[in-house]
This record gives sequence, structure tokens and C-alpha cells, in this order.
Amino acid sequence: MPNARMVSLIAVFLIAGQLIVRGWLVATGDFYWDDLVLIARASSGPILSWEYLGHSHDGHFMPAAFLVAGVATWLAPLNWVVPALMLVAMQAVASIAVWRMVRSIAPRARVGALIALGFYLFSPMTVPAFAWWSAGLNTLPMQAAMAWIVADAVRLARGEVDEARRRTVWIRSAVIFLVALAFFEKSVFILPVALVAAVLARGGPRAIRSTLNVCRELWVALTALSAVWLVLYFLVSDPTSGEHSSVQTARLVWRSVNSAIVPSLMGGPWEWERWNPGPPTGFPHVWMIVGGWIALAGVAWVAVSRKRGGAAIVACAAVYAVAAQIPVMWNRSSPQTAIELAQHMRYLPDTAMVFAIAIALLFAAPSRTPGKKISEKRTPGARIPEMTGGRHAREHEDAGHELGEGRSVLVASAAVAGAFVVVSALVSMVAFSSSWRDNPTGEYLDTAVASLHDNADATLLDQSVPLEILQPFVYPDNQVSRIFGRVDPRPAFGDSTDRQLVLDTAGNLVPGGVTQRRIIGAGPGTCRLPEVDGPTELRLDGPLFSWPWTVALSYCATRDGEVEIALEGGAPVRVPVRAGLGATYVRLDGGGDHIDLRPLTPGLRLHTGAGRVGEAAEARFAG
Repeated sequence: MPNARMVSLIAVFLIAGQLIVRGWLVATGDFYWDDLVLIARASSGPILSWEYLGHSHDGHFMPAAFLVAGVATWLAPLNWVVPALMLVAMQAVASIAVWRMVRSIAPRARVGALIALGFYLFSPMTVPAFAWWSAGLNTLPMQAAMAWIVADAVRLARGEVDEARRRTVWIRSAVIFLVALAFFEKSVFILPVALVAAVLARGGPRAIRSTLNVCRELWVALTALSAVWLVLYFLVSDPTSGEHSSVQTARLVWRSVNSAIVPSLMGGPWEWERWNPGPPTGFPHVWMIVGGWIALAGVAWVAVSRKRGGAAIVACAAVYAVAAQIPVMWNRSSPQTAIELAQHMRYLPDTAMVFAIAIALLFAAPSRTPGKKISEKRTPGARIPEMTGGRHAREHEDAGHELGEGRSVLVASAAVAGAFVVVSALVSMVAFSSSWRDNPTGEYLDTAVASLHDNADATLLDQSVPLEILQPFVYPDNQVSRIFGRVDPRPAFGDSTDRQLVLDTAGNLVPGGVTQRRIIGAGPGTCRLPEVDGPTELRLDGPLFSWPWTVALSYCATRDGEVEIALEGGAPVRVPVRAGLGATYVRLDGGGDHIDLRPLTPGLRLHTGAGRVGEAAEARFAG
């Protein structure tokens, strides 16, 4: 049995190894999808406003995550170094908290604590959410808080905290719980996890009443915070919006268990495939699924047969693994949801944490005494057999020798199995990293920032980023004016310009045009006899639905001045014009079958040529 100093050194080595590997993972990664949504919101308004912090993002209420993202965007806009360092720092805090937790749960089972720590550190279930900045901002604080609060709950339940420090401990845990809730509403699961862990550590289901009593201040504080936060969450967000299906939810949950959680016990999957703009999807081999179920059954058998309370520990971990997936999968259970969503594995870090807690609890649980209990009746004056010599002593010594050999074999087998799982998990992470790097976002952003720096004196109209970067359904957060809003220096984003420049799919600023959704017919006049001297309707060749459109319009003006242009249902835009022949590009909201044009400068008259209404695009595609 290694001594405490050696165990601590091994733990430090394991945590340092994890952080080195995770540091490499984020160093080879970059921004992706929701990261840009957070950046767009942080770049288009004050980051300390409730409109920003209290925004419901895809059903999530996460003001602290928004605040951290806003600070990172303010410090270094679109610089991946800052988010990468954040992720590594938060992972370090979570890993240290997990070590504290497993040592608190299993103070005498040093090897068991190391096994529980190693499982958490290298489980594939924690990798996808770590590499994705927006997901890491949610789940890493939750992991750290869960580990810390579980450790405090267990120590309070066991009476290991003196009366002088009890108040400090439960208040500290309540504050940590509140911070975790501010990062991720799923942190409400910390309360039942901590309660169950404390009950199991104190002695099992029979200890529920005593655990509730001895830790009552902690449970009251966490319950009150959960209730208030849930009320606020349902007031601010709408997690039940959209289509949902109980059948699809069941399919997603089963796929998550069978094709994500179970193979991760073997360190899988080893294959990750990606179809941009979606995240990597893990595809485990059949042997990983079969091996995972066998390993799970083996652990359950050992727990039930060898450990007091082992059945309750295994049952609680299994229930959490399934139940924690139900709310997430319900929110994603529309008919359009691909079943492979469950194999992205970004919803599983807290499940890995609960499994680590279960491992520590199993090692801390007392063993069942093998053999039968012998009862002897003594008669007055009868002599008690000596157990220190003779046949009984030899039998006791032989049994102890066999037990020692069996334990050595068990430890050696566990070490080999653990080493295999760790190596397998590293193989999985390397494969995930290769798939994760297949992401055009980083190169696009780097090129775009450089192009904006080089053309800081231009005026740009807003446009959408390429579809492989962000899809239109996140509008307006897919607009370049929002994503690059804090880049400095950069061109101004305006409603009109006389020189259309656009970012191409690679991020280069190139000459632009307008796609032909609708055509504007030329006016009846000429440059010598302009027809527009007051409010005029420019007819389109068909109707437009309400949307942000870009208008390209040629004209001939009698003098420099301003005109007002608008679509039906949209706000008018003031556009400068120059004397003589010219062209303007205008960004308008609205729809209808005509464009309203009105000169604002006294004496200004115009003749309008042919034009287009559509989307801003590269000139080579606009025709």
C-alpha cells in the first residue's frame, strides 16, 4: 500500500499529465459555432447589461458564462489564446477539486482514490465539452462545484467538521453552488448528487434521516437556491419550446447510454467522424460496447457481492447516467434531430463525475466478511480454544495468505485494465482532435481579421458569414458586423456605401455585388431630364418577404445630397449621393413589391437606372 506522500505525488503527476494533454487539445482547436454566437452578442452591446447577461441562449440561462465570454472578447477579440487558457485553467480547478473529493470520500483507500481520479481525468466523456469553449464555460464550473460540494457534504455527514467550522463550510458550498448555477442551469443536479453521496458515504439508505439532520443547513441552503434559480430560469428562458417526442427522447437516451457512456468505459470511441458544420460524432467498435457492458456487469457483481451498500451505489450511478440525459434529449427530440446527436458526447461530463464518485464510494465501503459465522455454546468451566496456535492458527494463516494472494492478483489485474483504458482513452482523444481540427472557422476568422485591418478606411454593409461557419437560423448573430464588432482597427459598418466590398468564404475582403432576387426597372427619365424630384415608388418585378435585403441602385444626380430609401414595413435609410453618374448599395429591412425613394436635399433630382435586390455576395457570384 503506497504511503500518503506517494499517493499525492501520483495524483499530481496524473493531473499534470491530463492538463498537458488537454492543453495540446485546445492548442490545436479554435472557435466553433456557439462560440461565435457568444462573441457576436458580446461585440454588439454592453457586456454588463441584463439584455446580454440574461439572454436565453438555446434554452440555457447562463449569465456567468456570458460574462466570462464577454470579458474574453473585450480583452482579445477573436483571439483563441484567451479561451484556450481559460479552458485549461478551469479544467485544472475541476481536476484538483475532484482529487479533494475522492480523498474525502475514501480517505483510507488510497489506491481506490487514485483509480477514481484517473477515471475522471481521462474519460472520453469529458473531452468534447472541454474542447468546445461555449460548452466548457457551462460544464467545467459545474464539475468543479459538484466535486467541491460533494466533498463538503460527505465530511459534514461523517462528522469530520468541527462545530466551529460547520457554518463556514455550508456557506462556502452554497456560494459555490450559486456560482455554478450562474454558469449552467444543469448545476441544479449537484444537490441530489451531493445528498445521495452523503447518504451512501454515511452508511446507505438507512442513514437518510441522520444525513438530512446532521447537514440540514447545507440542504436548506442548496434547496432554497435551487428553487429560486429554477423560477428565474423558467421566467427568462423557454426550454420547452419547439417540437418534442417521447419516442425520439427514448431513442436518443438509449443511444447515449449504449453508444457513448458504455463504450467510454473501454476508453472509446476510437473513430470520430465530422460533417461540417456539425461537431464530431463518435462511432465505437462493437467490441467496445460489448466490453463496456461486461465491465459494467463485473463492477456491479463485485460491488453487490463484496461491498456493503454496493448495490445502492451502483444503482444510484446507473439511475443518474440515464436520468441526466432525459431533459437534454427531450429538448433535442424534434423529428428533425438526427439520432447521432447522442454520440457527440458533450452532454456527459457530469456523468463521468458521478461515476468517479461511485468508484470512490465503492472503495470506501466496508467489505462483506467471507465465510460463515460460527457460534459456540460454552459450558461452565469449558476451555476456549486458542486461535493463536495449532490447527486454527494454521487455518487462519492459510486463509490470510490466500486472501493476500487474491488481493494481489486483483490489484495487478485492475492496474493492467486501468492502463489499457487510459491508453485507449488517449487514442480516442487523438482521433477526436483530428476530427475537431476539421473546422474552417479558425482560418476564416484569422484571414477576415487581417483583411479588416488592411481596409480600415472602407465602409462595409452587413452580410452573413458562410454557411459552414454559422447557419442563418441564428440571425442576427451570424452577421459580420456583430462577430467582428470589437475588432480594431476595422472598417465601419454602415447602411450604405458607394463601393461594395464583401468577405469571401475564405475571409478575404473582395469586390462585391448583389444577387438577383428581384430586379428594379430603370426610371422613365434621363440624366438630362431626371424623373425623381419627390417621393417615388421604384417598382420591383415581384414581391419580397420581410427580410434584411441589400439593394444595388444606379443613378444620375443633379447635385450632391441625400435621399431616403425604404422597403415596406422597414425603417428608412438616409443615403448620400454624388452629382453625376453613380451607384449605391443600401442595406434595408422590409419587404413588399416596391422601393420608396425620396430626395431630402432641396433641389436634388435623380434619374434611376436598373438595380437589384438580393443578398450581398462576391462580384463573381453576383453576375
